[in-house]
Amino acid sequence: MRTVWVWGDQLNRDLAHLRGTEPADTRVLLVLSDHKLGERRWHHQKAHMVISAMRHFAAELEDRGYDVDLRRAPTMRAGFERHVREFTPTRVTAMEPASLGGHRLLQRLGVEVADNDHFLCHWSSFDEWAGDREHLRMEDFYRWRRRTTGYLMDGDEPAGGRFNHDHDNREPPTAELASQAPRPVTSRLDELDRDSSGWLPDDVFGAPPDGTWATTRRRALTRLRRFVEHALPAFGDHQDAMVSGAWALNHSLLSHALNLGLLHPSEVLDAAEEAYRSGHAPINAVEGFMRQILGWREFVWGVYRRWMPGYGEHNALDAQLDVPPAFTGEAGTDMACVEDVVRSIHDHAYAHHIERLMVLANLATTAGVHPGRLTSWMHASFIDAYDWVMIPNVIGMGTFADGGRMSTKPYVSGGAYIDRMSDHCGDCRYDRRRRSGEDACPFTTLYWDFLDRHRDTFSGNHRMARQYHTLDRLSDLEALRERANEVRERLVDGTL
Repeated sequence: MRTVWVWGDQLNRDLAHLRGTEPADTRVLLVLSDHKLGERRWHHQKAHMVISAMRHFAAELEDRGYDVDLRRAPTMRAGFERHVREFTPTRVTAMEPASLGGHRLLQRLGVEVADNDHFLCHWSSFDEWAGDREHLRMEDFYRWRRRTTGYLMDGDEPAGGRFNHDHDNREPPTAELASQAPRPVTSRLDELDRDSSGWLPDDVFGAPPDGTWATTRRRALTRLRRFVEHALPAFGDHQDAMVSGAWALNHSLLSHALNLGLLHPSEVLDAAEEAYRSGHAPINAVEGFMRQILGWREFVWGVYRRWMPGYGEHNALDAQLDVPPAFTGEAGTDMACVEDVVRSIHDHAYAHHIERLMVLANLATTAGVHPGRLTSWMHASFIDAYDWVMIPNVIGMGTFADGGRMSTKPYVSGGAYIDRMSDHCGDCRYDRRRRSGEDACPFTTLYWDFLDRHRDTFSGNHRMARQYHTLDRLSDLEALRERANEVRERLVDGTL
């Protein structure tokens, strides 16, 4: 009997590893690694979701007649070697893991590896597209993939007349936005969900699981249907908005299921396109959602496989601060936007893309937080995080640590952006209009100080010419520098 080794982010019978197999001649191996569980201090819901989903998948396969070996072992290698000694399979096959480290381990162990088809664009095809380019842009990749796959295309032209409707997706929040958004789907924890809590490491943090995150394919499909029916039509206009206490709004909350393998990107994209073609959802909503999956999700995996190993070590701006205790929950903060995002992370292991980019990464970049440490914390904290997800997102987009290989300028801003796109600033103790003084918004102070400190790097960037023209006209630059030093000190000691 042969063995198929299924990894914890490949929980789908219709992927390359199990497609076409028969229970009569196939044993399935799944390994829960103590090393992996102990390498970070994981969010309670993140660690629980992966363990429970693996156990549910093992049970599903057993119900279909497969002989399943779900074992806990010190390492992935140890689990494999013990399985081989015990069962002496005639051959061992697997689908390549999304992570480079996992793929290399399979190669070292002599496992037969099939191409990963949980992405629509394999990394080898991405490499062919990228050619000899040193700088890669998601928009170029996205348009190529739209043309290649035919998604949201009317012949040779993009549906709606434009490839990108992002300009129509930046509306600030309204007073009714939170109340109009559908409630996230939750599922009652079953016996396996409850029992999986006993498999967790001792030092997890954050709120325990509450049924928000799917641990079976059936639950994931329910969430996909509910999103398309109830949330997708209103997703577009306010997809960048941030509202206090409204952690989900109209976001799909499907990334965890996609990254576990419970959903395939093609079925999610098909459902979204059908919503547009049937008139159920407008083009700006469907295109904006599709860009996140067909564009960004596939792009970051290609970047990760192309530039790793080593890409995660980049630190172009020589940032050295630790992750602030205000982020980790070890200290409170008077910054209303940060406090709201951190509460969402604690309660749900989740923050949406703008909160990650323009609150957490923005503050980290302008303050000088070490990008590798920020990546590690985000990896442990977010429900949908994996190496291939977080390294390009933080190193390339979030912190400009790669020196611009993925973006033409750093994604940084002062408090004015957060004020425009959220309801956080009205009751905040800090004044987003002030750059200096004890009431100055830390985002505003650090933004101008960041431009000042990195003048040699960015003043020649034509996309930042207007900002440097404004910087040169500031009358309180010395006071601003003093305030920036104070802000960084208080970020470190948790008193901001």
